[in-house]
Amino acid sequence: MIFYIMGKSASGKDSLYKKILSSDLNLNRFSIYTTRPKREGEVDGREYYFVDEKYLDDNKDKIIEKRVYHTVLGDWYYATLDDGNILKDKNYVAIGTLESYNNIKKYFGEANVFPIYIEVAYDIRRERALSREGKQKVPKYDEMERRLKADEIDFSDEKLKEANIVKRYKINTLEECYEEVTKDIKKMKV
Repeated sequence: MIFYIMGKSASGKDSLYKKILSSDLNLNRFSIYTTRPKREGEVDGREYYFVDEKYLDDNKDKIIEKRVYHTVLGDWYYATLDDGNILKDKNYVAIGTLESYNNIKKYFGEANVFPIYIEVAYDIRRERALSREGKQKVPKYDEMERRLKADEIDFSDEKLKEANIVKRYKINTLEECYEEVTKDIKKMKV
């Protein structure tokens, strides 16, 4: 089973992802590859595998899904690669977008992918995003604003319904969200 965490920018999905990985749930990391620059505090292979476009081109036969975001700083690619070991009697936790979730679900089958959609109010997300961006050596506020606006379209109610996202984790604190999500993970693990 792949437990797929998604949500709008600054919804807390990265914090939830890290907390789940460090728990006793015994879930394997399912990392995404990206060409975007690393943020302060990110580690290659933990949040993402930070690669260049050539790496993705050289591994195109392993790409499950790939997408591009036309940012104010240029094109950033994100991709999921299949190393041949995914779902071999293991449970995974992944993090991504609604678009990537749909592609992963299509590739592995809906029965093998469990959606965990985190929902937080816009004003809270914007405050978190401003705080996070302000800690960067070179804050990219224009890109932050673009992401916040794009998420309103990318995670619209209509798109969530089309993706068959039934449950929304509308919890304000990380601890409350973690508790509710882990209950569902324990029920669904293979």
